[in-house]
Amino acid sequence: MIILGLNAYHADSSAAIFKDGTLIAATEEERFRRIKHWAGFPSEAIKFCLREAGVSLAEVDYVCIGRDPKAKFWKKVLFVLKNIGRRNSLLADRLKNTKKVSSLESELAALSGLTESDIKPKIVQVEHHRSHLASTFFASPFEEAAILSIDGSGDFSTTMIAVGKGNQIQVLDSIDFPVSAGLFYTAFTQYLGFPHYGDEYKVMGLAPYGNPVYVEGVRRVLNFRSDGLFDWDDDYFAPTTQIKLDYSTHVPVISTLYGEKMVKTFGPPRLEGEALTQKHKDLAASVQKVCEELILHILNHLQAKTGLKNICLAGGVAQNSVANGKILEKTKFKNLYIPSAGHDAGISMGSALYTYHHILKYPRCEAIFSAYTGSRFSNEEIEKILKANNIQYQRLTDDELYDKITDKLIEPGVVGWFSGRAEFGPRALGARSILADPRNSKAKDLLNSKIKRRESFRPFAPSILKEYVDEYFEKVEDVPFMEKVFPIRTEKREIIPAVTHVDGTGRLQTVSKEVSPRYHALIERFRQKTGVPILLNTSFNENEPIVNTPQEALDCFLRTQMDMLVLENCVIER
Repeated sequence: MIILGLNAYHADSSAAIFKDGTLIAATEEERFRRIKHWAGFPSEAIKFCLREAGVSLAEVDYVCIGRDPKAKFWKKVLFVLKNIGRRNSLLADRLKNTKKVSSLESELAALSGLTESDIKPKIVQVEHHRSHLASTFFASPFEEAAILSIDGSGDFSTTMIAVGKGNQIQVLDSIDFPVSAGLFYTAFTQYLGFPHYGDEYKVMGLAPYGNPVYVEGVRRVLNFRSDGLFDWDDDYFAPTTQIKLDYSTHVPVISTLYGEKMVKTFGPPRLEGEALTQKHKDLAASVQKVCEELILHILNHLQAKTGLKNICLAGGVAQNSVANGKILEKTKFKNLYIPSAGHDAGISMGSALYTYHHILKYPRCEAIFSAYTGSRFSNEEIEKILKANNIQYQRLTDDELYDKITDKLIEPGVVGWFSGRAEFGPRALGARSILADPRNSKAKDLLNSKIKRRESFRPFAPSILKEYVDEYFEKVEDVPFMEKVFPIRTEKREIIPAVTHVDGTGRLQTVSKEVSPRYHALIERFRQKTGVPILLNTSFNENEPIVNTPQEALDCFLRTQMDMLVLENCVIER
């Protein structure tokens, strides 16, 4: 059975394809369109998935979209009636988007040559948060688990708690729009002068530079309920009916979310580009701390309610790696799973998994611990591109390659590394990465100023061989998708300053030989030469989506100050 899953007409549009429950390919549309968080119909991602699976759309049994306009229908009606006399840009935007979802058959028909009547019976609509729940539970190794989906909003829900058992998911409760952990964090992100869709990670990166002195004030924005869920004080936020979610240019734009009470309470908002003061850093620290408290409040009640030891997370807020690193320590859960695409791109995977397991009741498949489901290119294809660009290169064996790269890193140098299939999700995991020596105290500033061209406070991640985690970190867990931040052992912080954040933590990726054989071998060669089983890893891009093709990698190399580019076994040096 072939199932194609989509996240369409929404930010981080994507596609994923499964054969008999096994993931064949998954990718985000932004990788092809070269626009971050691209929103719309993911035609290029669909074509890629069909090619990888070796099938046509005619051979696909179901096309699942992680959006169900009928979900919470009467609650939506009540919301409209309550606000019938008010200017309502939100309603107008949602109606436009609903029409786009209803045009899915025509889009697929144009893409495939099939008729709309051929396609209509294949389409399954799966509620946004149920898709998130499925993307994490059905991909996890757990037979039974509690599940939390928590993000901005989708299908009129912002948070959903559930229990998964075998091939079924039982929803326990949910929170309705507009009350939202994601929108709470986004409102403060905008207030702190980061206005673009997806900028929340900047607040998380800024937080360790501050002290959480505004926690009491920030806590008053939310109401932690005794049932384990939450409400908020509307006055801190813009009127709900004036919230605007605009995808018309395929670049997601969200209107200003914070309201007058936030400005009265915390003072004038920071303008974009304005210097960051200690107050801004302290407020970022306070917002991050309250967000962590909220997540732990929900999870501790969920654990008490279910008595389960396994927890699965998904949704945009589940990408908060600092909070994730504290969950097992501060709850009674013993095991945690978060997928590589916990954000909205993972909706494509989730809608397909929900259909296959929960609706069609097929048994569970193997857990997913690899994010390498995207584009790939042979050495021969790469050589053809290099020759067309008149680029001098060497083609080396793997053994020669690892020696040459590690020598360059130790020199010190910065290396662009393009190897195997691209990752599904927002983080580079050793397939489309820029690498540096974590021992080099100047590497962070060099990368931020001359290659990534981004804010100086943004940290870089340590990719560490799985078997050495306990030597460098205070906690030992599998972190295959760079989804948790842990404290680095005090005595190791001076050894790896380039990947140690200002508060002594690091957002690690545990690299296993089974999942990432070439990346593991490269780090192992570096360990043999330096004694350090870690490489600094950041995404291969420069204020753009992560590179998807050899040509994009070459272009990025040529316009930045990287010292070496590795495309599979082909090496280019300056």
